[in-house]
Amino acid sequence: MSSLHRRHVAVSPDWLALYYRNPLEITHGEGRHVWDAEGNRYLDFFGGILTTMTAHALPEVTKAVSEQAARIIHSSTLYLNRPMVELAERVATLSGIPEARVFFTTSGTEANDTALLLATTYRRSNQILAMRNSYHGRSFSAVSITGNNAWSPTSLSPLQTLYVHGGVRSRGPYAHLSDGEFIAACVADLEDLLGHTRDAAALIAEPIQGVGGFTSPPDGLYAAFREVLNRHGILWISDEVQTGWGRSGEHFWGWQAHGQSGPPDIVTFAKGIGNGMSIGGVIARAEVMNCLDANSISTFGGSPVTMAAGLANLSYLLEHDLQGNARRVGGLLIERLRAIGAASEHVREVRGRGLMIGIELVKPGTDEADPAAAAAVLEAAREGGLLIGKGGGHNTSVLRLAPPLSLSIPEAEEGAAILADALRTLG
Repeated sequence: MSSLHRRHVAVSPDWLALYYRNPLEITHGEGRHVWDAEGNRYLDFFGGILTTMTAHALPEVTKAVSEQAARIIHSSTLYLNRPMVELAERVATLSGIPEARVFFTTSGTEANDTALLLATTYRRSNQILAMRNSYHGRSFSAVSITGNNAWSPTSLSPLQTLYVHGGVRSRGPYAHLSDGEFIAACVADLEDLLGHTRDAAALIAEPIQGVGGFTSPPDGLYAAFREVLNRHGILWISDEVQTGWGRSGEHFWGWQAHGQSGPPDIVTFAKGIGNGMSIGGVIARAEVMNCLDANSISTFGGSPVTMAAGLANLSYLLEHDLQGNARRVGGLLIERLRAIGAASEHVREVRGRGLMIGIELVKPGTDEADPAAAAAVLEAAREGGLLIGKGGGHNTSVLRLAPPLSLSIPEAEEGAAILADALRTLG
């Protein structure tokens, strides 16, 4: 155990997990690579949990942060804040929500917490519909709507949460159905559920479940859900903390794969927009956002420094068409990984969109999740010079790949080759 690891253990909670048998201290990064304290260089396919969205040490972002920090670092939302207004204007326009209002927070957890406050106040109901296998954050309210048991440490809750089928396509009672039949069955389940409940406030859903292992329903499921929700006056919250900003390649927002009935009532975002700076936020139509009748501010949400970073990062992403790059390079990477997976009896499925890819591992010859195999591949990939993540609703048996959206084709090929070698270590 390193000296820093011993110090970490001495002052940190037991539940604050670290990756790897010998945990890694990352000291600096550039582009799609990072270096550890021993000088080892790694290709980064996890981006600080999908947060370094554009690139490490992106000059445009570091320059914006440095220049803003030299002027003023903090003021709070009690004062006019030009970078915050400018970023809010751009986000509101990009959201597709009419008469959109934007409230900035410091994390995705806080953004989802705010969305729940808005929905329950607007609807005068504390009942929330959420998806099985979902993850929405670590606050008391966010944990209470998280459908992934590995990330929900308490059954106590300020909300009454009801869980709906549909977030996981390839497991569960509807997995054998065609896409159309799957959607019809999930809609029927939702209709039946609402027939046994009081008026719910909202459905919150990740278009692609992040911590759950990059699972997603067929396109159109949430549009079909929306028709049911509209009949009951129930709001739709799209949790875009991991799927937003073009990561899926095909769409700028994950909800757009289900956008036949228009944009959600509320969108939450975080992670990638700050490229490592702490930015989260909520977008909602004015009627919903303005429903609070008590004072509310954010001390650190909308910080001038983080807003400057967000503006620079968003400009770079749009000007360099990183969504298009995610579509092109991600498509090639998924094809390469599926060919690798077909040769391994440990790989049940390679799934995802753009640069948001999951590799589900099972015990050979079965559908039984294999978390030990996932842990072993994580270690072997690191030894080969590649950093990846893991997750999943079945005992953390899914390898998660989410590189910066500027990933090049040679880097994608390099990462795939390292993963192929890592999978071969399973025998």
